[in-house]
Amino acid sequence: MRIVRFTPGPDTGLGTDPLFGVLDQDIITVITGDPIYQGIQKTAATVALSTVRLLAPVIPRSKVICVGKNYADHAAEMGGVVPDQPVIFLKPNTSVIGPNDTIVWPEMSERVDHEAELAIVIGRICKDVPQERVNDVIFGYTIANDVTARDLQKVDGQWTRAKGFDTFCPIGPWIDTDFVPGTQKITASVNGEIKQSSTLGEMFFKVPEIIAFISQVMTLLPGDVILTGTPSGIGPMVAGGHATMAIEGLGELTNKVSKR
Repeated sequence: MRIVRFTPGPDTGLGTDPLFGVLDQDIITVITGDPIYQGIQKTAATVALSTVRLLAPVIPRSKVICVGKNYADHAAEMGGVVPDQPVIFLKPNTSVIGPNDTIVWPEMSERVDHEAELAIVIGRICKDVPQERVNDVIFGYTIANDVTARDLQKVDGQWTRAKGFDTFCPIGPWIDTDFVPGTQKITASVNGEIKQSSTLGEMFFKVPEIIAFISQVMTLLPGDVILTGTPSGIGPMVAGGHATMAIEGLGELTNKVSKR
């Protein structure tokens, strides 16, 4: 099942406030409330996908947790190796935007990079989750771009500023509740040219290990989003261009990049 969050078009008769829905082919069935908190309760209202504006499918009320250096080839291109334990960091929830929104290039940065990632959406409050129980706490999966001001990352020696700007966490276009990570292809392209290409099978720490580890460190809340790392091929996006992150079976997430 694919869950979308959207703003209805002016001719849909559904008002102007953001709504959630279940996407089937090109038709959205409106659901009541936030599905992560209220469950999936369908209404009789439907709308064509072509008549709405998709938004980020979840707005984390709490946090976005990211895993760094989780693909060996990416760790190598950054001058290191995959660590013995997951390296985690946070992006503020104010960095989240949706499909077709604009990544705003900060004035203080000269290089803004793409990082294609699989994202996990947490569906319930949890702590110290054993690996064999992680599916119980996952609501679904989506696509993310862990946008990074690479020059600032090098200057700071840590990642908060470089990865924390507003608009630096595009996610979408929907949450897929049935997706099962395996060996699906993951790519990133800039202005139509592929820059990253790998498979989810190349992740060193898999989803069960990631959730079990993070939940030992911090309580996970409904709507929290976990980014699982990026493969090699990271590089700059083009100011005034666009970037597309794609995962086989999940779809594509495209965002414009503002001019400097």
